[in-house]
Amino acid sequence: MSRLLRRVVCAAALAVFGCESMPGRPVPSDRPVRPTQITSFDLLWGTHCAGCHGADGSLGAARPMKEPLYLAWVDDGSLRRTIRAGVPGTLMPAFGAAQGGGLTDEQIEILIRSMRSRWGQPGRFAGAALPAYAAPPGDAERGAAVYAEFCAGCHGSDGTGGTVRGSIVDPAYLALVSDQALRTVVVAGRADLGMPDFRMAKPGTPMTDQQIADVVAWLVGHRVEFPGQPFAAKEKTHG
Repeated sequence: MSRLLRRVVCAAALAVFGCESMPGRPVPSDRPVRPTQITSFDLLWGTHCAGCHGADGSLGAARPMKEPLYLAWVDDGSLRRTIRAGVPGTLMPAFGAAQGGGLTDEQIEILIRSMRSRWGQPGRFAGAALPAYAAPPGDAERGAAVYAEFCAGCHGSDGTGGTVRGSIVDPAYLALVSDQALRTVVVAGRADLGMPDFRMAKPGTPMTDQQIADVVAWLVGHRVEFPGQPFAAKEKTHG
């Protein structure tokens, strides 16, 4: 074998075998992962959900997802629609790729499955009579009586706040939440804020479906067209 041929063979062997062990050579695991290829729940949750719902599903600005009753009550279809399309008129954005968000359908399913497997406790509510997830508001006049029976003890006789809890009729709050969000807080409560669910608002007397719908109507009736307060007019000074 000529010297030139030996050099060519050695160079080829080095390229094929030697470079594999060279320091600093990238390996397949070093390749960047496209956002649409992420399948880790922790990464998906931390990137898209934790900012509002908390790093571990609780103690965030928005409703905690780490609530067994809520997860037993809400169905997959409702979760899927909310994550994919968001909730118009609220701070919940659309995360579905088709709606301009960054999550694929597969990633949305990973979020739903993992929330249920990590934080759900379906056995606690097996056979329990839970209200329907979605229902239109009922009658606001009847809702006033329901509010007085189940809610006024904490939120005050007119909903503007009591000795235990704050206002539930604040215009800014009502402007930021949907009718469904109001129904959700009545049914599932807010354990992180000390608000009981529909079974415990009056211990021993769970709220009926009709009472839930009626008190939601009463809350909706307190919305105002233009929430918030404009800057106070400056007083004119003379002299």
